[in-house]
Amino acid sequence: MARIVVVGSVAQDDVVTLAQPLSPGCHLDASGRRLRLGGGGANTAIPLCHAGHSVTLVAPVGADAVAEWLLAKLQAAGIDVSAIARVPGDSTRSLVLVDPGGERTIVNLNRCRETGPPQRLASLEADAVSVRSRDLDLRELLADAASRSLVVAHVPPLAPGSRPAHVLVGSEPDLPPEFLADPWAAGRAIAGETLRLVVVTLGPRGAEAFGVSERVAVPAPVVPVVDSTAAGDVFAAGLVHGLALGRPTRAVLETAVAWGAATVACPGVPARETIEGLL
Repeated sequence: MARIVVVGSVAQDDVVTLAQPLSPGCHLDASGRRLRLGGGGANTAIPLCHAGHSVTLVAPVGADAVAEWLLAKLQAAGIDVSAIARVPGDSTRSLVLVDPGGERTIVNLNRCRETGPPQRLASLEADAVSVRSRDLDLRELLADAASRSLVVAHVPPLAPGSRPAHVLVGSEPDLPPEFLADPWAAGRAIAGETLRLVVVTLGPRGAEAFGVSERVAVPAPVVPVVDSTAAGDVFAAGLVHGLALGRPTRAVLETAVAWGAATVACPGVPARETIEGLL
């Protein structure tokens, strides 16, 4: 399997399952509550570990007790935490409200950030780098990484030249009409000449990939919606998995869609057994 570096966040999610849909001004009942490992970086790294890859997470945690909880959870999942930075202050925490239809609302209680770009990324050996961050100061690090390994990066950000990468992936609701009108051209402006593929996730409609001379669409399987949290992150993990194994575009997209759908059908990131069943 591959050596994969994931750049993103790690958070302690306080997940509250609601008995009624969210509605302004109402009193709502909770049918359950629990703490869960979250954050885009962790949600991407865990399924890649489940698939048998060697995964290193580049992320910050604070100097509090929550940081110890986060590190223990990551290590238990098999993730290499040697590139996680300890910074002053509190770790990232979020309140996640999941309604009876499985839709989630995320309230950021605290964000833990580094004071500058994670320069340690330049010293990490990797076959693939997955970037789940909106920070704008990653350009030089990603350009360097793209010269040595496969780089898959989320958008936004959409600034020209901000994401030197081989593959860009974004969610349809997060992208403006002008991007969706011509994803390949928009992606080239963001990623530059290294770009090979732009992937747009379409929720229950699946996903679509755009290359210089190809366009591939894959529908999503119909699954019960239990919790939509982390579906996009696990989709990206499936994408990185397929690309790291050198599979063709359609097969890669089918894997990513299957992993994303499996996430929607369960609370949080799918279990190892679920991912192994999709390999």
